[in-house]
Amino acid sequence: MRNQDHDQCTCSAAPKLIFACSGAADVGAIADQAARAMTRAGVGRMYCLAGIGGRRNVIMQNTAAAGAILAIDGCPTACARHTLEAAGFTEFAHVCLYDLGLTKGKTAVTAEHIEQVVAAGTARLTEAASAASSSEQEP
Repeated sequence: MRNQDHDQCTCSAAPKLIFACSGAADVGAIADQAARAMTRAGVGRMYCLAGIGGRRNVIMQNTAAAGAILAIDGCPTACARHTLEAAGFTEFAHVCLYDLGLTKGKTAVTAEHIEQVVAAGTARLTEAASAASSSEQEP
């Protein structure tokens, strides 16, 4: 018999969720490390993009309940953005490292590049959270 507890994610919902396409390239590593740094700083909480792709119920529910969502993509293929959209999520902030001047296969994984993405992601997530809270307060 299958144990239903294995179907439950140990993650919990957070007011602001961060999804990073960790990819297989340098920019994916930067996106991943930036999301983890934002989580450590308390900006939001990194959450499971694979769970969205796999349509895991608890992850979908927690994401739907989030106050704000940020997708971080390393390259213009935008897998994080497309994964969220394919799952029906349309209201989220987005950062693409390519738009920040970081190019796949040509960008070293450095603290400076990670901080650049953290700064951009923090600004966009803060804007998204403000917009979401102001729309909730409207009559």
